[in-house]
Amino acid sequence: MMSTKSWGIFVDALSKDNKLILLDFLDQGQSDRLESNYTHDIQVEVLKQLIIELGYDKVSIAGISYGAEIALNFSVKYGHMVERLVVFNASCKTSAWLKDIGEAWNLSADQPLNYYLTAIPVIYSPAFYNNNYDFMKNRQKLLTSTVFSDKGFMDAMIRLTKSSESYNLEEQLKQVRTRTLIVSSENDMLTPKEEQYRLHQLLENSELILIPGAGHASMYEKPALFVTLVLGFINAESLDMSIL
Repeated sequence: MMSTKSWGIFVDALSKDNKLILLDFLDQGQSDRLESNYTHDIQVEVLKQLIIELGYDKVSIAGISYGAEIALNFSVKYGHMVERLVVFNASCKTSAWLKDIGEAWNLSADQPLNYYLTAIPVIYSPAFYNNNYDFMKNRQKLLTSTVFSDKGFMDAMIRLTKSSESYNLEEQLKQVRTRTLIVSSENDMLTPKEEQYRLHQLLENSELILIPGAGHASMYEKPALFVTLVLGFINAESLDMSIL
């Protein structure tokens, strides 16, 4: 459901000392809509062509959820183009659990309120949702009357959700050597922390951090920490521990 606009509150911080590039995947935001189903592969190629078009040989990539899994897919296929990788709330494959959640979303896509109630509460931790309930009720009113009532948007959401059904990098990730930070959330109900633990096992050159009390939408629940982790990992100098 995200787009480049979703990153608005982070733009100043992330671009202060870095060149920030934001990407709407196909079927997202301002990018073109597709007409038939597809897999993550097409989004990987979009990312590759964007990097080439902008004239970069290598970039660092940060992503959350769907974007993080495209980033992992990209690192499998084009690891030589990735300097560092930061992935929030991601998994190495779409589990039966997540596939059925996605199917429930799609089945309610023609009913804005049902779609909201099926898809949105589980994105947040119970504490955040309960403590910000007035905000969430206003969000419900806005989303159900605008984007969730837009057939073109919802058709795109169905295709995006379906594009993840065949996602499985469990074997390929064992070959990835990109320096990676994996960020997990204690109360993530879509991609539980065990999914990130498995990612950490598979990615040889990875670090793992668990955010206490946060849900799947960790960038919104813990925005200052989100920025700190992204910039800290991407900008950190490599340290030679042999001199200690």
